[in-house]
Amino acid sequence: MTIRKIPELRRPEVKNCSFVLNEKATSMWSPGLQPTAAAKDDSEDVISILDVIGYDFWTGEGVTAKRVSGALRSIGEKPVTVQINSPGGDFFEGVTIYNMLRAHPKRVTVQILGIAASAASVIAMAGDEIEIGKTAFVMTHNTQWIAVGDRHAMRDTADIMETFDTTMNSMFADRTGQSVDTISAWNDAEHWISGEKAIEEGFADRLLAFDVKEGEGARNDVSALYRVEAALTRQGVPRAERRRLMKEIIDGKPSAAGEAMPSAGNDAVAEDSTPLSLALARLKLARA
Repeated sequence: MTIRKIPELRRPEVKNCSFVLNEKATSMWSPGLQPTAAAKDDSEDVISILDVIGYDFWTGEGVTAKRVSGALRSIGEKPVTVQINSPGGDFFEGVTIYNMLRAHPKRVTVQILGIAASAASVIAMAGDEIEIGKTAFVMTHNTQWIAVGDRHAMRDTADIMETFDTTMNSMFADRTGQSVDTISAWNDAEHWISGEKAIEEGFADRLLAFDVKEGEGARNDVSALYRVEAALTRQGVPRAERRRLMKEIIDGKPSAAGEAMPSAGNDAVAEDSTPLSLALARLKLARA
C-alpha cells in the first residue's frame, strides 16, 4: 500500500460500452513534451504515461494496465516516479492502473508534464505526491461511455455510470480535501485546472522543479486523428465505419478499390479527392 491512504476503485462489469477521447483534451494535448532537466531522484525508477490510456487501435500503442504491471514488477519494491501527459482514454483501464499504483509498497511520485485528463486524471490521483507543471492541466469529468443495446441495457448502463461516478467523486474528494458535493458539481460541468490552481484545489501538491519542452521530431498532428473520430462518434457513425474511414486517412487511400463516393448535398467529390476529403464528405452525409 502506498504511503497516502486513498480508496480503491472497483471496475464495473459492463459489456456493452466503449470510450472515446474528449475532443478538447486531445486538442490541448502535445504528445512530444519532455523534461528539460533531471526529473527524478537517482534512486527512483520512472514509468512514462505519455499516450492515450488503453490500447490505441490507430497506432498499436497506448498505455495499458498490462504494460504498467510489467514495469512495476521490474521496478520491485522501490520508489517510483510516474510521468503523465495523456488526454485520457479507456476509463476502466485507467481505474486498473490507478489501483496498481495505489497498491505499490513504496512511495509513488506523480509528475504531470502536460495534461492529465479524464482517465489519466484518475491515474494521477494514485500518487503519494503529485507535482504539476505551471502550465500543465488536470481535467476531471463524469465518466462518458458509448453504450449499445435496447432501453433496458441503456437504463442498466446509466445506473452503473451513476454508481461509478459517485465512487470516483468520493476518491477525488478524499485525495483533494474538497467536499463530495463540490467535486460532483465540478465533474458535472467538466473541470479544468492548471498549475497553481490545481495545487490550491488539492489536485496536486507542488509545482515541478524542472521545465518541460516539446521534444525534437515530435508529431503533434496525432491528436487530430482522435478529434476526427470523436466528431464521427458524436454524429452516430458506427464504430466499424469510423475505423474504416480513419484507416483511409492513415493509409492515404480508400479501403475498397474503386469505391464510389456520393456527393454531400450540392458538394460533388472530385475523383482526385484526398482520403481526408472523402472522410469529411462522409461526415457531411452522416450529419445530413
